[in-house]
Amino acid sequence: MTRLIDRADKIFVAGHRGMAGSAIVRRLNESGYSRLLTVSRDELDLCDSGATAAWMESQRPDVVVLAAAKVGGIQANATYPADFLLDNLKIQNNLIESAWRCGAKRLLFLGSSCIYPKFAPQPIQEESLLTGALEPTNEWYAIAKITGIQLCRALRQQYGFDAISLMPTNLYGPGDNYHPTNSHVLPALIRRFHEATRDGLPSVTCWGTGAPRREFLHVDDLAAAAMFCLEQWQPSTDDLQFLNVGTGIDLPIRDLAALVADAVGFPGSLDWDTSKPDGTPRKLLDVSRLKALGWSAKIPLEDGLRATVSDYVQRQAGGQEVRL
Repeated sequence: MTRLIDRADKIFVAGHRGMAGSAIVRRLNESGYSRLLTVSRDELDLCDSGATAAWMESQRPDVVVLAAAKVGGIQANATYPADFLLDNLKIQNNLIESAWRCGAKRLLFLGSSCIYPKFAPQPIQEESLLTGALEPTNEWYAIAKITGIQLCRALRQQYGFDAISLMPTNLYGPGDNYHPTNSHVLPALIRRFHEATRDGLPSVTCWGTGAPRREFLHVDDLAAAAMFCLEQWQPSTDDLQFLNVGTGIDLPIRDLAALVADAVGFPGSLDWDTSKPDGTPRKLLDVSRLKALGWSAKIPLEDGLRATVSDYVQRQAGGQEVRL
C-alpha cells in the first residue's frame, strides 16, 4: 500500500514534550522518519498567532501533528475554565491555519473523548458528536477540542486541506502529568498510592464513588494509531474526518484503583470521598471504524500499568524529572 506520508517529509510534532507528543516522536523515529521538527515553549509560544505563523512559514513542514494542548483533570478544568478554553483555541487555530496557509500536505489533530455528550449511548460512536449536553466538569476543554475537529473539517470541505483528527480515550504511560491537583485520574492514583506506600499510610482516599467506568489506552498504542492513520487513512469527502482511538474495554474506577494499588504494592485500605464529583458515569468508545481499517490496540492495561508504575518509581528514585 502506498503511504500518504513519506520518510523524506519534514514532520512537525507540536507538543513533543508532552505524553502523547513524545510517544509520537518515538514512534516516528523508530519507523525511519528522520526529518522531525520540534520547538520548545520557550522558543515559540503557540498562543501567539503572529509568532506561530512566522515560524511555520520559515520551516514549512510537509506534515503537522498537533499534540500540543493545555490539559488537566476535573479540578484543573473547574478552577481555570477560561484558560482551558482560550489557550486551547489559540493553540489549535494558530497551528491548523498556519499549516494550511504554508502548504502542509497533511495534518493530524489530536482531540479527546471528552468531546462527546455526557449521556451518549455506549459504546460511543463518532456520530454522537454534538448530539447532547457535555459533561460540565470538562466542558471548556471539550468545546475547544470540538472546535478543532470542526475547523479541520471545514478546511477540508472548503479548501481541500488534508486534515484528519483522532479522538483518543483516557491515556496513560511514560511522560504523564503527576501534579497533585492538575493530573488525570490514573497518574493521580499512581502518585497517591506511591506516596502512601512510601510514608506508611494505612489508607488512601479517592474521589467520588468509584462507580464510573473508564477506558484506558497506553500512549504507545496511541502513537501507533497516529502513525497508522497518517500513513494509510484517507477519508472520502463525505465521511467523518475523525476516528475514535481506544481499546474497546472499560472498567470501574474502583477496580482501576485496586489495580494501581497492587502495581505499586500498597498494602492498606481504599476509602472513597463521595462528596467529590464522579464526572461522566461511563465513557467507552466504539472503535469499530478504526478496527475495520486494520488497527487495534495491543497493550493490555495490566501490563501497561505495571510498566508505567515502574517508570514513575524509577524516575522518583533516581531524581529524574517527573511532570508535576
